[in-house]
Amino acid sequence: MQVAFLGSSDSWYFKDLIRATGARHTVHSIAFGRLSASLIESKQCGVASDDFDLCRADAILMRTMPPGSLEQVVFRMDVLGRLAKQQRAYILNSPRAIEAAVDKYLSSAKLHEAGLLTPKTIVCQTVEDAMLGFNSLGGDVVVKPLFGSEGRGITRVTDENIALRVFKTLAQLNAVIYLQTFVEHEGYDIRCLVLGKHIWVIRRRHPTDWRTNVSRGATAEPFDIEDRLVEVAHKAAKCVGAEFAGVDILPGRDGQNYVLEVNAVPGWKALSRALQVDIAAHLLEYLDMQVNR
Repeated sequence: MQVAFLGSSDSWYFKDLIRATGARHTVHSIAFGRLSASLIESKQCGVASDDFDLCRADAILMRTMPPGSLEQVVFRMDVLGRLAKQQRAYILNSPRAIEAAVDKYLSSAKLHEAGLLTPKTIVCQTVEDAMLGFNSLGGDVVVKPLFGSEGRGITRVTDENIALRVFKTLAQLNAVIYLQTFVEHEGYDIRCLVLGKHIWVIRRRHPTDWRTNVSRGATAEPFDIEDRLVEVAHKAAKCVGAEFAGVDILPGRDGQNYVLEVNAVPGWKALSRALQVDIAAHLLEYLDMQVNR
């Protein structure tokens, strides 16, 4: 099986896949910034990265969606959409799932419409609306970039004057202002890694930061969750159409469990180490099964 890994060749994840595959498959690292497309031969897909023709790939694994201009992002998704439509390769996750998950407003809306509990959210474009939202959410909010992951760019705001400055700065940048009420919690959240019908779970704990991302210093440990939360995780992944997803669930001090996010390009480094599970091997097995079904 020829696997195109959309991510850096220097990443731990690419090296982990190379380790797991041994001599059974071939994994190629493909850079988003090097994707090109041609519309010349009618029977060719015409999508390449440097010297690798993506028509040769049996499966494409999305590991990242790097930042870029609007044109670059749209082009990259168009290329993936074209490959998916032509059924040249099995893509994990599908372009539609990536688009839904990477957009916090769209994914939050899908979770909300499915009846899953999420923090109260207001998304707007003006300082005036943002200040109204800040007050209506109780004056204690988390401001997030519409696109982003691993806790980058996330700020907790509890002061009205600071809120005004933050919102003015975002408005000057022509940013969409995404606000969620801050959920009081016990310093940990639950990360569920979903792959088809399989699920692996860890608890991420941070003793000094309300953000529980491992990239920010949180520790990961095995965690057993109730069957009903397993169902919540599968339902959340299904909401955005992701077969492979990281679902973050936050147990609040109010006794409720909030779905914070569905990541359709999830990492597995911390989880694999905490649980002593070879996620890369499971991924390759899943891709092989989908390609050969």
